[in-house]
Amino acid sequence: MNSLWNEPRSDEWDMALKRYWSYVKPSNLELEREMDCLNISTITCMDETQWYEFLLHKYFKWKYTAPNRYGSTTKHLRRSVDQRGKSYLLRIKERLLDFDLNDIEQGLQIAIGISGLGAPGASGLLSILYPTYFGTIDQFAVKALLQVPQLPDAEKISRMNPNALRLQDGVLLISIMRQKARELNLLFSAESWTPRKIDMILWTCGR
Repeated sequence: MNSLWNEPRSDEWDMALKRYWSYVKPSNLELEREMDCLNISTITCMDETQWYEFLLHKYFKWKYTAPNRYGSTTKHLRRSVDQRGKSYLLRIKERLLDFDLNDIEQGLQIAIGISGLGAPGASGLLSILYPTYFGTIDQFAVKALLQVPQLPDAEKISRMNPNALRLQDGVLLISIMRQKARELNLLFSAESWTPRKIDMILWTCGR
């Protein structure tokens, strides 16, 4: 990870990105591909029931691949809908479609309003809605970045709890992903590198 990060070559980054797909379970591959090419217009057109079903059967299943985690997080989601109705989720969706995409903290705060999502889950939702602005934070991203001791924020990253990432951790980690995507696009004369692609690589390197 350290050599990849500090001595970037286009072919090595391309190979690192391709490796992501080798870690995806065959049973999750179809959903993974669907989320990878999700169009924001699909979300825009959803009514409250469709949005709830998307979260319950698509997004949460994509983010929480372990059955126990999927069960525990969706339990919170189902309970919140039983208590508050689906309309609260629709209001959150409307806010997710109308905020300053440069404001990482605001985006995370909005998404965390969905019951069952902490900062990692919120970042994942933002990353599939807006991959050019957001990446997913998780324990593997932290573990991968800890292999790059020259990072300006290395000390802050070392103090993070990978299994209990907070909102401010997410702001920092996504900022790093954004900066790296900009660097790679400039270095490789490209426009294809995004924070989402950076998080995919960190996910594989941190495992």
